[in-house]
Amino acid sequence: MATTASPAFDTESLRRGIEGDGSSALLSLYADDAEIRIIDHHTQPSHPKILHGREEIGSMLDDVYSRDMTHRLEQCVVEGDRAAYVESCAYPDGVRVLAESMITLRDGKIAEQIMIQAWDEE
Repeated sequence: MATTASPAFDTESLRRGIEGDGSSALLSLYADDAEIRIIDHHTQPSHPKILHGREEIGSMLDDVYSRDMTHRLEQCVVEGDRAAYVESCAYPDGVRVLAESMITLRDGKIAEQIMIQAWDEE
């Protein structure tokens, strides 16, 4: 009996997605029914922003990647069906954003993500 290997989630695919010029490579890493919980200054832990499915996630990523800013994967650890990573972003005026994510993987795709982000305030 032949077995089929499930697709693997790897740091380099995540790096290409985050550091790429658009949102499509990053969006391709998410499962169709993925969920992201975003916690920051405006959407605090008791009331996080929750995005359901690739359509909502894609809209958010399209907005983020339409901005004049750079994105960099700082660190990533993958262990079984879990991964954690740190992303840093910078706007041309020097404002910086730092996001830390914990993700759950299913069949090599991101199924759940909790993102905590902070940015410089003027």
